[in-house]
Amino acid sequence: MLNYLNVTKKYGKRTIVDDFSLSIKSDIFGFLGQNGAGKTTIMKMTVGLLSQSSGEITIDGIPSSSKKSKEKIGFMPETPYFYERFTGMEFMKFCGELFGRKGRVFNSFALDLLKKVDLEKAKDFKIKTYSKGMRQRLGFAQALVNDPQYIFLDEPLDGLDPIGRREMKDVILGLKKEGKKIFFNTHILYDVEEICDELGIVHNGRLLYSGSVKNLCNGKPLEDRFIEVVHNKEIEKK
Repeated sequence: MLNYLNVTKKYGKRTIVDDFSLSIKSDIFGFLGQNGAGKTTIMKMTVGLLSQSSGEITIDGIPSSSKKSKEKIGFMPETPYFYERFTGMEFMKFCGELFGRKGRVFNSFALDLLKKVDLEKAKDFKIKTYSKGMRQRLGFAQALVNDPQYIFLDEPLDGLDPIGRREMKDVILGLKKEGKKIFFNTHILYDVEEICDELGIVHNGRLLYSGSVKNLCNGKPLEDRFIEVVHNKEIEKK
């Protein structure tokens, strides 16, 4: 289980994440919010790239920043960074070595991951020749090199065409069937509505709603309910 308890992140006097508390048990959880809502900061704190100013983040009761937790985590940043002189396969091998994974068994595993994201035919191409969509796919694949139990994806479908989006959603659903826990950030409501078990609405660094998509919508379009939740919070502030 992923648990946030009174998590706050400040830069100077500016509060980016404000007293954020949430427990997540679902298989696919979507953090939904506008650009600048605080979703990426929350995810970076979760995977240990940023430290929180106060509060606790735990995975299965262990601090998420600990080595034991990090071994269970896979992360795809919003804008993945690549060594462009590498081929796709070379990059996967490089990422694997960071986790101490190498040799024929891992090479076969890495190739399977590239197949999973439809990059098998491009595995020997230099990354500098990859399109934005191909880079997104490679970023997704590298998040899986350590065979993580908890997978964090920041805007994973950005830059993909409709077919690519559908294929990546199928990959996410496939990971769920394998028993993985997937958490992803998005500002696209349809993605959450289609594949998430539960969602959290984040606005100005605060959690406005968490629970099932079905309970939130209650027969209404998710877009309407999202706007209502955010709008009502803005009214409360006035």
